[in-house]
Amino acid sequence: MKTLFSVSLLTLALLASASLRLGAHSAVEPTPRIEQWWQDRHESLNKKVSEVGKETEVIFVGDSITQGWEGEGKDVWARYYSHRKAVNLGIGGDRTQHVLWRLDHGNVDGIQPKAAVVMIGTNNSNGEDNTPGQIVDGVAAIVRRLREKLPQTKVLLLGIFPRGENFNPQRGKLLQINQVLEKLADNQTVFWIDFGHRFVNTDGTISRELMPDYLHLSSAAYGSWAAEIEQRLSNIIGDAPVTAAVVNSPNLTGDWIWTIPGPEGKPVDGDLSLKVEGGRLSGRFARQPDRWLAIKNSHLEGDTFSWTVKRDRAEGGTMVYEMSGKLVNGKLEGIAKTELNGAPVSLNWTARRK
Repeated sequence: MKTLFSVSLLTLALLASASLRLGAHSAVEPTPRIEQWWQDRHESLNKKVSEVGKETEVIFVGDSITQGWEGEGKDVWARYYSHRKAVNLGIGGDRTQHVLWRLDHGNVDGIQPKAAVVMIGTNNSNGEDNTPGQIVDGVAAIVRRLREKLPQTKVLLLGIFPRGENFNPQRGKLLQINQVLEKLADNQTVFWIDFGHRFVNTDGTISRELMPDYLHLSSAAYGSWAAEIEQRLSNIIGDAPVTAAVVNSPNLTGDWIWTIPGPEGKPVDGDLSLKVEGGRLSGRFARQPDRWLAIKNSHLEGDTFSWTVKRDRAEGGTMVYEMSGKLVNGKLEGIAKTELNGAPVSLNWTARRK
């Protein structure tokens, strides 16, 4: 208890230190950017926050590396964060001062997320723009602002990722910053995770497979990011962690045209809509135009899936289809089992994307 109390005091002291120096340098001076696209992005984030409201369980705060969850990281995001109604508050090129301004101008208004994942500061580290101490001040000010505006939200602070293909002074600068940022964590309201070393090879190089331009992340790197923080994040949120089985699940989300043999073996087509969120599969069939049948009892594991569909027959009674299959070369292939007039029926079915 004494140790935790001491750590908390140290955290408060560091945050207060940044507060006292507010305005002393650019990294802690809340500043908007003048580019129109940036203004548009900021307003779109405010709109998104307003729409999701208190449903969001987690927000991600940062720069282009965070915004990249909407690009190379979108499939990973769908598996880990869509069911948590997560909001991406990343804007490319942002520095600490820009994030501070955004937090004061709508980016967190009206929400009560359980967790805020923060990774910011790399753009402040270019050349002589800001010293390591100033960047620490800027990040600490962001943590403090989040704690002020969202007192029920736990902050998951990440070490700034390494950058550049080979050893370079900027990497050393970022390591010095991370060494101090770690001390902001009290493991009660602010938590620290640093996994940047996983992007660096044994010879000190960074692989293009993880960072194509040695700064921004590939899809595989976003997968590593999600896996590294998942246990801590699920503990903060209080839900079940996303498992490897979910991560390896096929990308079924979207609209499909399904085909199954009909009367006299003639193929029958219909619409199929599927959605995967956090390993949970939902969707619906259109047996006829505008006559939708909900998928029930769905199960998703690895590259296989199954569900049941019920439909009422015009001549009376109900048919239950037990459908299973997998994603093969971009198409769905499976088997549908049912009973017709008391006799078992098994039909092969396929689906292609619209």
